[in-house]
Amino acid sequence: MISQFLRSYSSWILLLILITPSGFSPLAQGTSADHDVWKALQTIERGIPTAEGHPGNIFLAGQEVIVKASPSIPVNATWWQILDDKRNRVRSGELKSEHTTDTFQAGALGVGWYRIEFLDAGSNCLSWTTAAVLAKLAAPVPQDSPICIDGAISWFAKENPTKQEQAARLAALTGANWIRDRIRWGEVQTGPSLLLERTTYDTAANLQSQFGLKILQVFHDTPDWAVEGASSRARFPNDLRVLYKFCKAMSVRYKNRVQAWEPWNEANAPDFGAQTVDEMCSMQKAAYLGFKEGDPTVTVGWNAYAGVPSPLHTKGVLKNEAWPYFDTYNIHTYDWPDSYQTLRKPVFDAACGRPIWVTESDRGIQYQTGEPWCDLSQESERLKAEFIAQSYACSLYAGCQRHFHFILGHYFGRHSQIQFGLLRLDFTPRPAYVALAAVGRFLAGARCVGRWPVPDNPDAHVYAFRAKPDGVDQDVLVAWAEKSVDWPQRGITEVEWSLPPNTQVQGVFDYLGRSLGASVPEKLKSAPVFILLPPNAAEKLPLERLDPRPFKEGKTSPVVLQLLMEPSTTVRVTEQPWAVEFEHQVNPGKEIDLPLFAYNFSNNTVHGVISVEHAPEGWKLTPNRWEVEIEPMGRIQLSTKFLMPARNSDKSSDNWINLRGVFGNAEESVLAFRLISFPGEGYNN
Repeated sequence: MISQFLRSYSSWILLLILITPSGFSPLAQGTSADHDVWKALQTIERGIPTAEGHPGNIFLAGQEVIVKASPSIPVNATWWQILDDKRNRVRSGELKSEHTTDTFQAGALGVGWYRIEFLDAGSNCLSWTTAAVLAKLAAPVPQDSPICIDGAISWFAKENPTKQEQAARLAALTGANWIRDRIRWGEVQTGPSLLLERTTYDTAANLQSQFGLKILQVFHDTPDWAVEGASSRARFPNDLRVLYKFCKAMSVRYKNRVQAWEPWNEANAPDFGAQTVDEMCSMQKAAYLGFKEGDPTVTVGWNAYAGVPSPLHTKGVLKNEAWPYFDTYNIHTYDWPDSYQTLRKPVFDAACGRPIWVTESDRGIQYQTGEPWCDLSQESERLKAEFIAQSYACSLYAGCQRHFHFILGHYFGRHSQIQFGLLRLDFTPRPAYVALAAVGRFLAGARCVGRWPVPDNPDAHVYAFRAKPDGVDQDVLVAWAEKSVDWPQRGITEVEWSLPPNTQVQGVFDYLGRSLGASVPEKLKSAPVFILLPPNAAEKLPLERLDPRPFKEGKTSPVVLQLLMEPSTTVRVTEQPWAVEFEHQVNPGKEIDLPLFAYNFSNNTVHGVISVEHAPEGWKLTPNRWEVEIEPMGRIQLSTKFLMPARNSDKSSDNWINLRGVFGNAEESVLAFRLISFPGEGYNN
C-alpha cells in the first residue's frame, strides 16, 4: 500500500529540486560489492493477486465463469458454443429466454483460454468474445523473478484510473515481477520550474504498486519549452542540465513507487531522435547522475538500443567508458527466439557484466480484421501463444535477467498491420495472455541452468531452469519443436524424444498451463510443455551452459562531455542488416567549428585539463587541449576548429576522436565520437 506520505507528496519540494544545484553523491559510483546479476535490486511488499471484478473476463480456477459480452449478445442469437485454443467445442447449448444481452453464464471451466460464440439458427456466428481461467498463484511472485511485461498502462488508460486498475490487476495475475510504463516529460513538467502535482502517471504508479508490480518507467520526448534551436521534441535537449534536473526530480517524486528508469527509448531509431552513440552516451551519463542524486537506490538502465545489436554501437559504449553509468544494460529484440544467443555477443561486451534486461520483445503477426479490433486469425493467435514460452526460455538462456514482452494492451501498427497486444480492445484475453500466465507460474524466480541438445534432433528445443512453480523449489524443463522458419511455416514441426531413464517427472503442463498428468509426451510439437522435476534433477542432463561475463569496475565523474552537432549533419549508415546506426557527417577539406561542451553536475567548482587523447593521423583540432574551471551545475564550451583532410574510400580507416578530462580526486571524464565523410566510412574500425 502506498504510504500517506507518498500520496500527499508536495510539489513545492520537487520544484526546489528542479531549481537547486545538485551535489554529487559518492553513492552513485556504478560499482557494487555484490555482482550477482540475478539478485533482486529492490524488494517490495506483494501478496497474491485476485481476479476481483473479473476485468476482461479473467477468472481463477474454481470460479464460475460469467462472461461480459462486448458487443452485447445479439437478440436473434439462439444458441452458443465455447471453443478452446484449437477450436475444439468445449460446451454448447441453447440461449435461454431469460439471458441478458450483456452477460452469459458459462459455468465452471478448467484452466485455459476460451472463445465464446453466439450463433443464429443457421449456425452463423453473430458475435463472439473471449475469456480465460488461470491457476491462482500459490505464492507471491519472487522478488528476482525474470518474468516481466511491458504494460504502458499510463498511456493505454490515460486519465482513467478504473481502467488503470483493471490493467494493473491483469498484469499481476500473469505472475509478472516488473511492468514497464511510459511517461511524457512535457505532461509532468510543463515549464522549467512548473511540475504538476497530480497526473495520470501518478495514479498509474500508485495502482501498479498496490498490485505488487515493480515499475520500470521510460520517457522519450523533450517538452516544447526545453527544445533549443534546430532540435525537435524527438531529440535530447541540447542542454543536458535540463535533463539532469528532470531525472533528479522524477527519482525523488516516484521513490518507492518506480524502482527503475530508462532514460529514453531507442534513441538511435528515426522515430526517437536518430541520435548517434556518442550522443546516447553523454545523455546516459547526465541522466544517471540525476536519477542517482535524487535516489541512490533507484535502478538506472541503459537507454535501450533499437535494431539488431551492433558491434559499432558496442564500440561506442566502451570507448565512451559508459559502463559505470548504468545498473542494467537494456536492449530490445524482435527476432526469432532461436537467434537470440548468436545475436547477443555485442550486448554482452557492452554490458560489462551488468544485468541484461530485454525491455521489449516480440515477433509481430499481421492482423486479419479491421479497426478498431484488429484481431489475428485464429491460427495466428495459437502460434503467437506458443511463441511466448519460446521467447522467454531462449532469452533467459541467452543471458537475459529480466524479460519484458511487448505488450500487454491492445496495440497495433496501422502501417505494418501488426497486432502486438496480449489483450483485445476491451481487455478480453488473447491466447498469448494465458500463455504468459503459464510462464509466470512455472518460471517464477527462474534461473536458466542450461540447454539440452537432444541427440539427433536439431529441431528440438529443451531448456532447463531452477524455479519456484507454485511456490515450490523445482527444476523445470521447457521443451518444444520448431524449425527456423517464418510464421506461415511454423506450428507443424514434430520430433520424437524421451528423457533419460529414471528421470523423476513430477508433473507436465501445456503452454497454457493445463495439466497433462505426469507422462512426458512422446513427441515434441511447436506448443511448449513445462516438465516439473525434483530440485537439481536437471543437472543429470548433459546441459550446455553459457559462461557469465566478468563485472567491469568503473567510477562515475560529475563532469560530462558532449559533442553537439546540428541534426542536419546526421546520416544513416546501413552496413549491417537490421541494425540502425546514425553518424556525424562532415565535409573533408573544410574547416568547421566543432561544438564541444563540458558540464559539472556537482556542488563544487571543478578544475582540470581536457585533451584530445586520440585523433586519426592528419586530422587537425585547434586547440587540442583545454584547462578548464567549471562552476557547480555549470556548462562551458570548448572552442575548437576542426579540419578533416581529403578521404579515400577505405571503409576500415580510423574515424574516432577521443577526449579525456582529468580532474581532482583522480576523476576522469571521456568522450569518444566518430566523424565520417560518407556513409559506411570506417565502419569496421
